[in-house]
Amino acid sequence: MTALDLSSPVGVVGTGTMGQGIAQVALVAGHPVRLYDTVPGRAEDAAASIGARLDRLVEKGRMTAAARDAARARLLPAEELTGLADCALVVEAVVERLEAKQELFRALEDIVDEDCLLATNTSSLSVTAIGGGLRAASRLVGLHFFNPAPLLPLVEVVSGFATDVTSATRAYETARSWGKTPVASADTPGFIVNRIARPFYAEAFAVYEAQAADPATIDAVLRECGGFKMGAFELTDLIGQDVNESVTHSVWQAFFQDVRFAPSLAQRRLVESGRLGRKTGHGWYDYEDGEERPEPHTAEPADRPPYVVAEGTLGPAAELLALIREAGIQVREEDEDHGTRLVLPSGGQLVLADGQTSVEFRDVVYFDLALDYRRATRIALSAGHDTLPQTLSEAVGLFQALGKQVSVIGDVPGMIVARTVARIVDLAHDAVAKGVATEEDIDTAMRLGVNYPLGPFEWSRRLGRDFAYDLLDDLHLRDPSGRYAPSLALYRHAYATEKREGAS
Repeated sequence: MTALDLSSPVGVVGTGTMGQGIAQVALVAGHPVRLYDTVPGRAEDAAASIGARLDRLVEKGRMTAAARDAARARLLPAEELTGLADCALVVEAVVERLEAKQELFRALEDIVDEDCLLATNTSSLSVTAIGGGLRAASRLVGLHFFNPAPLLPLVEVVSGFATDVTSATRAYETARSWGKTPVASADTPGFIVNRIARPFYAEAFAVYEAQAADPATIDAVLRECGGFKMGAFELTDLIGQDVNESVTHSVWQAFFQDVRFAPSLAQRRLVESGRLGRKTGHGWYDYEDGEERPEPHTAEPADRPPYVVAEGTLGPAAELLALIREAGIQVREEDEDHGTRLVLPSGGQLVLADGQTSVEFRDVVYFDLALDYRRATRIALSAGHDTLPQTLSEAVGLFQALGKQVSVIGDVPGMIVARTVARIVDLAHDAVAKGVATEEDIDTAMRLGVNYPLGPFEWSRRLGRDFAYDLLDDLHLRDPSGRYAPSLALYRHAYATEKREGAS
């Protein structure tokens, strides 16, 4: 099944920001577009707004005046829903309420032709449930665009339980013909992006709730060490705390209150206080005029150690050994099968975050996982009550000698980046095992949908088979609520395959 012919009209119901964006995408691709809204006059206003955006595209040289004029001629507001009767595709972008969407599609079934494709842009509701009352639910598909739709390339094409392959394929190919990057998803809570992205927010909030670090420090570590474009606190302020919490709550409820998706009490209090982020002038941060963003905690300068002893390869942090040598610090290597650690001159150990805590050992400092230790500009360290001040000072001085700023956080297992990435990797493996999407589509969705520096499976390959599983398993021992229990899919990835490959 190929994409819709460009001569086929596309209907859009709901003319808010997302509806207008979807209409603009279809219009610029070359389709006639019909706009409908239940509020009188709103479709006409939306058409005018889209026309104004086309004018700006012409001003920026991204569209010719002739193409703009032709697009405007193809854009028609509809006074009644019956004005969409000739459409080959109708996309709804109405309020996120199941009953409203079901009622709309039941009405459309009596208006459009039998071969008209019906699509919902829902981000949190079940596509299957939306189509549950239709006579022909096989033609209903999810087309989840990301805001702003004209700019962001990703579209999740979601197949409900009753969606047939022909409808899903037509929707997929149509989205691709519009210049988008479609990914195929089963109808699971949160689809791909909103399911797998939950730990990015949840783990940052958990570290904050444990009083291990403040929002500015956690955000800085996620950006400058983890390679994420924005930290969790500044990103949710941009999204809107109410919007972000609503999606989290919806996914949590849809998974029967699975603790892995549990909302944050700290975020709940923020929403209850009306501090919703940028749109209200205050969220995790204060956006009132003249207010400066708090600075992340950064350690004072410390002396570099004259040498370190490397026990083992350091695993995902192996690149540190070259950086330490380049900084003029001697590296003495000892062959240890179990090691991912450095021994400092004080005798204390410097260990990559592994899901354990410093308080369990006599003299240990943990350091966080980095996307790229060479390019990272900040490293987080954590120490326990029994960590000697000299050991912590040597650890700080070591990373400062490598040109890094250092943030010392509380003694939380898995730290910040490591536990976040491990949970994202786990949810991704679990999603593939349950038929939600392919590895390739999940990586594409997370890179394009939420701008992650790597897709979960790219992270997984870089970290090695057992890193994420072992870290989560250690975290689960220390927090047996089930939040960190690694999935069976991750266990199979880490150990079952490894044992099979090693069998004689």
